[in-house]
Amino acid sequence: MVRIVLKGLKETEEFGEKLGSILKPGDIISLTGDLGAGKTTLTKSIGKGLGVEDYITSPTFTLINEYKGRINLYHFDVYRLEGSMDLYDLGFEEYIYSDGISIIEWGDKIEEVLPKERINIRIEKGAELDERIIYIYGEGERFEQFIKELNID
Repeated sequence: MVRIVLKGLKETEEFGEKLGSILKPGDIISLTGDLGAGKTTLTKSIGKGLGVEDYITSPTFTLINEYKGRINLYHFDVYRLEGSMDLYDLGFEEYIYSDGISIIEWGDKIEEVLPKERINIRIEKGAELDERIIYIYGEGERFEQFIKELNID
C-alpha cells in the first residue's frame, strides 16, 4: 500500500493530473472516502491529465458521465445504487471492459462485481483543512506497473 499526504488543493490537482498522464486504456480506479473527501475533485484532475476539456461533474443522479480525452473517461458514482445488479442495466460491463478509463466513486459498494485487477484509491481528510491522505493499493501486473510509473519516493 502506498500512502501519500497532499498539502492542499493545488497538490491534489497536480497529483490527479499525474495519475491521468500515466493511466492506460482499460484501467479501472475504485475511489473511496467519506463525503467531501475529494473523490470528484481528484477525478476532475485525472480528467485534465487525460486531456478531457469538458467540465467534469459528479454523476450522483445519472450514475455515469462520459468524457472524451486522450483516452475516454467513464465516471461512475454508485453511492445511490440500490444494488450492484442495477449496474448491468447501464451496460456497466461494456464500460469497464473497454479501452476507456473507468473511475468508480464509492467502488467499495460494488466490490463484488469489479475486476480484481484494478487500482484502489482511498481518500481521507487530513489534519489541516485542505490536506488529504491518499492510500493506493491493488494487485496484479498492471497495478505494479502503475506504482512504478507513479514514481513516488
